[in-house]
Amino acid sequence: MTAPEGPLVIGVDSSTQSTKVLVVDAATGEVLARGQAPHTVSPGDRRESDPEEWWQALSTAVARCGKIAGEAAAVSVAGQQHGLVTLDADGRPVRPALLWNDVRSAPQRDRLLADLGGPQAWARRVGSVPAPAFTVTKWAWLRENEPKAARETAAVRLPHDFLTERLTGQAGTDRGDASGTGWWSSHTGSYDEEILSLAALDPALLPPVHRAGEAAGTVAKTDGGFLTPGTLVATGTGDNMAAALGLGLLPGQPVLSLGTSGTVYAVSDRSPADPSGTVAGFADAGSGWLPLACTLNCTLAVDRLAALLSRDREDVEAGGRVTALPFLDGERTPDLPYATGLLTGLQQATTGGQVLQAAYDGAVFALLRALDLVLGQAGDDASEAPLLLIGGGAKGVAWRETVRRLSGRAVQVPRAEELVALGAAAQAAGLLLGEDPAAVARRWKTADGPAYEPVERDEAALTRLSATLEGARTLLDMRH
Repeated sequence: MTAPEGPLVIGVDSSTQSTKVLVVDAATGEVLARGQAPHTVSPGDRRESDPEEWWQALSTAVARCGKIAGEAAAVSVAGQQHGLVTLDADGRPVRPALLWNDVRSAPQRDRLLADLGGPQAWARRVGSVPAPAFTVTKWAWLRENEPKAARETAAVRLPHDFLTERLTGQAGTDRGDASGTGWWSSHTGSYDEEILSLAALDPALLPPVHRAGEAAGTVAKTDGGFLTPGTLVATGTGDNMAAALGLGLLPGQPVLSLGTSGTVYAVSDRSPADPSGTVAGFADAGSGWLPLACTLNCTLAVDRLAALLSRDREDVEAGGRVTALPFLDGERTPDLPYATGLLTGLQQATTGGQVLQAAYDGAVFALLRALDLVLGQAGDDASEAPLLLIGGGAKGVAWRETVRRLSGRAVQVPRAEELVALGAAAQAAGLLLGEDPAAVARRWKTADGPAYEPVERDEAALTRLSATLEGARTLLDMRH
């Protein structure tokens, strides 16, 4: 390892399943050390985690980076969005955090949606139509189902807020993560008092929202001294906002992320407001916006079909007329929460490889439809920009070639990994050096990677998929 050219910074990705930590050279973006530690998530229909475990995981992950972590001059924490962290008067969790994928608050979401005047009113006020993932619905659930815990709550935080506050001893959040709560208004750039009243949440329980480029404070004394006291701490942000920072995105650069779920987003100078609820009108970690849409069925769903067919995930074959909509766990985009997987067009000559390719097609088709809506909300001309393909699926040839064939666009696959932690590191570097964090990431060349020219779009497959989806909507929307 060569000697670092600049000061060192730490980027933290506190995700649903684990905490990852990178020690990065602020001048070059070189990753000098890595550490990771797991989290526990409750089983069944509850999706909860103990925030104290996140804190211990942060300590462990930093320690696994070695002594070099103690040389860092700045740190930033990016965290999973939407989670409800309730703290008592001593700053200790009242109960485990309700995570983004805990959807028990669906009835409260429906009530809140109606109480404010419906989807259009929500889109206009907060930029998004809240799903049960949003924090405001979780607080309403807690009030109704665990009133004692709600009464004992002296502070309400998001996951990244909790960790940042533990580091600094000072409350705070950022506009990016706050925009996923449902109670921060994209229209005013502040907490929406009417929505807080509808949810019966005292605004005094919420942290101040720091401006982009502000410091959250400095590291206070930490357990075991795993970070040096006095180290500068950036505001942090949500994981999607950090990933956008990690790529150094400019307006008009679309991203397609292939993971267990699929995500499409772009940064924009225009505040989005999609009354259909498909596009979440998030703020980014700076002063702009991050319209984003998510599908539930992506790599995991396709891998499941590969397993049913006893085929390797890359063992696909072209041809045939089989069509698959791999909505194995219901689907968010399109909004078909009760859907199951659908397979049609089987013939005597159909092969297992063609069925597997059809599953890829169905998953990518849903993402590309969502991307069209995202770019419509962003209002930027992205017709010439390559799709940045990230996530675990981006390494797969079958995924990449399916995206090329169904999009008709050029595709670029960044070499950089752990983009959430890299984005947090860029935010820390930007604060330390007085630079725009996205410009820091561009200087680090995080989006560089192999590029693939566009191919002719497969209009026949797209037409077949669209017709299948529209024709089967009644069947797909049935409660089973």
